Amino acid sequence: MDLGLRGRRAIVCAASKGLGRACAEALAAEGADLVLNARTAASLEQTAREIADTYKVKVAAVAGDIGSTDIRSAVLAACPAPDILVNNSGGPSPGKLATFTADDWAKALDGNLRAPAAMMAAVLDGMAERGFGRVVNITSSVVRHPIDVQGLSAAARAGLHGLVSTLVRGHIGRNVTINNILPGPFATDRLISNFAFQAKQKGISPEEALAARQAELPARRFGDPIEVGRLCAYLCSAHAGYISGQSILIDGGAHPQLV
Repeated sequence: MDLGLRGRRAIVCAASKGLGRACAEALAAEGADLVLNARTAASLEQTAREIADTYKVKVAAVAGDIGSTDIRSAVLAACPAPDILVNNSGGPSPGKLATFTADDWAKALDGNLRAPAAMMAAVLDGMAERGFGRVVNITSSVVRHPIDVQGLSAAARAGLHGLVSTLVRGHIGRNVTINNILPGPFATDRLISNFAFQAKQKGISPEEALAARQAELPARRFGDPIEVGRLCAYLCSAHAGYISGQSILIDGGAHPQLV
């Protein structure tokens, strides 16, 4: 299926590795030009070169924390009229409510609520004027199925979902959609760091914790990041204009539910 994305311009955040890179690659495979953002310049620039060389699309890299106003401005200067925005950010560190500091809360809200909100505020009106826009927020399954040590992530990301619900109806009539992807257990650095924290609590090795979790999963495996990337590409496509305001769980059946 041709997704109708050739020549479209996309901003992808936290794109140097993991789920963000998978989204960038899936969009590039459909012919979209990219502006990529991530904190670490070296890995981001390497990713940009590899994607450009592999998919023969235009790729620019803007390194820095998307929570910073200056970095957001630089990203938007590199792509002032995006057709696609993929909001993504590394989640807050796990922990317990009593241990969260004011700085922990500020970082969680800046990265997982304020920054994506600011990016949407910057691009939605232009998308509407041009008659095409796709926003995909990569959040987490903890929004729907909270984990006791992921309170910061659940709180900040749930706030983003609430914000999205207020925006959808005002934009769908101009062919601008906003959706959320909620990844479950995927094979990323983030997954490994979370299980390292849980392993320490339980007095076992991270490898033992990962193996135990994998054995519990209905799919008997962790997800491949490209599975999130391809879902993202479809939601950004010309064929997905009637899908908006949805929070799509992609978790290999790990979290049973009716709806």
